[in-house]
Amino acid sequence: MSRAPATSAASHRRRGKRRIVGAHGTESLPRGRSHLLAFRSFTLRFALAAPPHRRRKRRPAPSPRPRRSSVVDPSRFLALRPFVLRYLLAAGASAPCRRRKASVIDMGHLLSRLLRESTGEGGSRVRKRRDKGLREVIDLTANRVQADKANAARWGIGDVSSITLEEVPDDSPKEDLSELFAPLTNEEESEVNNLLNGSAHSKKIIVLHKPSNIEITKEKLWCLRPRGWLNNEVINLYLELLKERAEREPKRFLKCHFFNTFFYTKLACGKTGYDYQSVRRWTTPNKLGYRLADCEKIFIPVHRDVHWCLAIIDMKEETFHYLDSLGGKDSGVLRILARYIMDELKDKNNIEIDTSSWRVVSVHIPLQHNGWDCGMFMLKFIDFYSRGLILSFSQEHMEYFRMRTAKEILRLRAD
Repeated sequence: MSRAPATSAASHRRRGKRRIVGAHGTESLPRGRSHLLAFRSFTLRFALAAPPHRRRKRRPAPSPRPRRSSVVDPSRFLALRPFVLRYLLAAGASAPCRRRKASVIDMGHLLSRLLRESTGEGGSRVRKRRDKGLREVIDLTANRVQADKANAARWGIGDVSSITLEEVPDDSPKEDLSELFAPLTNEEESEVNNLLNGSAHSKKIIVLHKPSNIEITKEKLWCLRPRGWLNNEVINLYLELLKERAEREPKRFLKCHFFNTFFYTKLACGKTGYDYQSVRRWTTPNKLGYRLADCEKIFIPVHRDVHWCLAIIDMKEETFHYLDSLGGKDSGVLRILARYIMDELKDKNNIEIDTSSWRVVSVHIPLQHNGWDCGMFMLKFIDFYSRGLILSFSQEHMEYFRMRTAKEILRLRAD
């Protein structure tokens, strides 16, 4: 979000503090708080709409009442979510990391809670579903159950102790995950730190991906700093690198298709909330070199105002997945994608299928513990599943993944 330029006509010191007077005689905000200017338009509107203050006659003091708590219930702000959260989150992300105060950083935690309480069909991910008489078993260890209870208490989503969990022995061979967590060399770490921690803003293009024509400037790469929100350019370029990785080593990685961040928004537009014609030409065989019917998994990034989620169409297993690192569900997204894959196969392959028999699978996924790592979680969901691996990472790995993603983008090669 662009910031309003701070223009001033005169300035002077008052009581040891700097006071800046604007061109129209109004006092502007102190330095470091310019990200709050976005709220001025509707904040003043609400303030001016309040009734004028009238003096009241003095009345006898009422009997003392219990003191009300000064803690504001976050749920009271949910009605303002469509526009307040968008501006509030954008303000926090746009401020340079070195100048951010603790109150701004804590806002990410507060908004994580707000999004969890207002996401789709609920925030609790510890659940057991029954579908057509078949029970889906959640594979959780005893330590994971205790962690879920602790998270439930922390986020205020209720007591999960009454939910029955069944442990399933893991007989699958242990995967060698050392490559996925290989540390950066001293040279790589130095190069990434120099670009991410630079002091001056730069519009200079540092990476150009010619096949997709995606340009990455230093400013755009800064979203990979700690507490940064990933932008479209960085996400889409990384998805292009995953596609090229699979083409280089087809026997090592699954046959997947990676839609960019604009696909679902385009598909879910129109008067009815669904417009296949607007994305029909995105997947022509001449453009892709293959058909979606030949893929094992199809990844669709979903952006929900201020939060990244991931939807997956598993063509091989005939299932749908919705992965939200805040634990939410959204069956509406999956209904749109079920309709899309029917139209797509009919249009490109002249095959009619009925997705009503396809299952929606809920699996255990790692959760984020803040309000800014959703984009990074989404990319690693795609990375691990495109390898055919389980999601064996957690919040503590996000700082490393940010550095690794920056390195891979600079090299234009996903490992």
